[in-house]
Amino acid sequence: MGRRSADERREQLIDAAIRVMIRDGVAKATTRAVVAEAGLPLGAFHYCFQAKEQLLHSVIERIMLRALDPPAPRETEGTQTVDEVVRGTLRAYWARVRANPDEHLLTYELTQYALRKPGLAEVARGQYRHYTEVSLRQLESIARRSGAEWTLPLPVLARYGLSVLDGLTLNWLIDRDDAAASAALDTYADHLVTLVRPVAEPATAR
Repeated sequence: MGRRSADERREQLIDAAIRVMIRDGVAKATTRAVVAEAGLPLGAFHYCFQAKEQLLHSVIERIMLRALDPPAPRETEGTQTVDEVVRGTLRAYWARVRANPDEHLLTYELTQYALRKPGLAEVARGQYRHYTEVSLRQLESIARRSGAEWTLPLPVLARYGLSVLDGLTLNWLIDRDDAAASAALDTYADHLVTLVRPVAEPATAR
């Protein structure tokens, strides 16, 4: 296989693994099941991945990027109110949850699976480190776009926000109560707005 061919097969296997995991669960996503779903020979798997753990890491990375990373907003610094930016950011996240519930459900299953599997706990930790970093970047973007600053340390606020959205997402995946989820999301937005203040003007020399 050439370089391009190997890359293409790798992408096929990752997509096939996601389909198998969504349909049958993580535990049943065996090497044979994945290559069968992809329509590739077993040798293709061992050419692209050294072990199943490497495939799981790639699956988690793919789903994280699709599920959590927001599209880059236009940085119109200071031209929107804090309330507009906060609610717009949260609604964009929630639209992705509602559009891809099966993939979001799979992220929780992958986390639990990795934590219980010897040698894979670091994959789960890396998953949530990434989530926290994305949360922190979103908070920084909100501050820039609204011309404000946060009154709490960003690492604390990022972890808090991730915990709220993580719990809210899992709750919705269980009961699919759109009205209750929207009300909770609005309540979180109301609270976030109280945690900002205008950026202090620099003192002018006399």
